[in-house]
Amino acid sequence: MERQTQPGGGGRGGRHMDHGAHERPGSAGEHSLQEANGTRERADRFYREQVSDHLNGHMREFVGRMEMVFVGSSDSGGECDVTFRAGPPGFVRVLDPRTLAWPEYRGNGVMASAGNIVENGHVGLLFMDFVRDLVGLHVNGGAALLPPSEFAVRHPEVPDDADVPGRRPERWVVVHVEEAYIHCSKHVPRLMPVPRNRQWGTDDRKAKGGDAFGVAASRGLGVHAKRALGS
Repeated sequence: MERQTQPGGGGRGGRHMDHGAHERPGSAGEHSLQEANGTRERADRFYREQVSDHLNGHMREFVGRMEMVFVGSSDSGGECDVTFRAGPPGFVRVLDPRTLAWPEYRGNGVMASAGNIVENGHVGLLFMDFVRDLVGLHVNGGAALLPPSEFAVRHPEVPDDADVPGRRPERWVVVHVEEAYIHCSKHVPRLMPVPRNRQWGTDDRKAKGGDAFGVAASRGLGVHAKRALGS
């Protein structure tokens, strides 16, 4: 069984958001820059009007129709990584107003994000709607990895092959929500979805993009090197 982490403080400044308290949301770094740049009043208005310590009904509906999410994580030394996850609408499950989860399938074997979560449970998620509303939703919190067997016991209502029929997740990422707030639409481009035959979970090199940036070929590795020599 793979090592698990427990959801921990994942909000900015590493604390649970409580807007009834006198302590301001956010980190010491952002507070310092707000004072230096004269933006504290604007920041406080944003904290007051837009930052929540849970997912309200509108946020839950938004997550439920999203097909993608960007996941930011870091290891115990603060070295950062951002990854992209995608699936059918609602592949990120809203288990309750303070809990999200999504399945992880077989990938390239590196497990960079999962490894970061094992070391440091703080994650930042960004859901973007490029099609309809042109807004985003930031969700920060503490993450844990759960094996499918344990996730099934805790959440029997979630089918283990709902996203990719016939394929089972290797693990689930469960996020305890500590902070959620809007990403404004000012500079969000509008994209148009087009039909695509997606090969979820495939190991086919071409379907996965092959050596799109030429790294393997430049190192004389495998089929990519042969392809480069023949081009």
